[in-house]
Amino acid sequence: MSWTEEKVAKLKELWGKGSTASQIAEIIGGISRNAVIGKAHRLNLSAKIKTRTATSNQNFENSLEEKNTKNRRGRKSKFKSLIIEKDFEPENPKQLEELDESSCKWPIGHPDEKSFYFCGRSSLKDFSYCKLHLLYAYQPKGKKEETNDKEEVAEFIEKKIQTA
Repeated sequence: MSWTEEKVAKLKELWGKGSTASQIAEIIGGISRNAVIGKAHRLNLSAKIKTRTATSNQNFENSLEEKNTKNRRGRKSKFKSLIIEKDFEPENPKQLEELDESSCKWPIGHPDEKSFYFCGRSSLKDFSYCKLHLLYAYQPKGKKEETNDKEEVAEFIEKKIQTA
């Protein structure tokens, strides 16, 4: 297959309009998609136009940013809802052998001590810890301005531990 001036002109025209290599090959006829890509590359056409993937990537990145902001807001609100909730169940001390999937696996004490045990409360779905220890394990991400909130959370948790 040889590239005639007519085919090259048609290639430039279609490429400039944003047609895909497959579409161009089909319109011109008698050439493959790879031949169109190779010729466009040799003619330096690829650097001059914006492809459809560039705009779709931009839309994709925008949607990712929106999802991330939603996730950030969602994560913070999940932790705040745990703090507001004040019905922590009492500890159910368990040894390592007694733990199952629904037990809180938060260690209490030092493993070398005889009094060492695991919390044993009911863990939340998809987590290894109960509501109270989830607040310790997964600290909400925040700005430095929110340090007052964190201090309040720590005080609240300490009070809960003492009363539990």
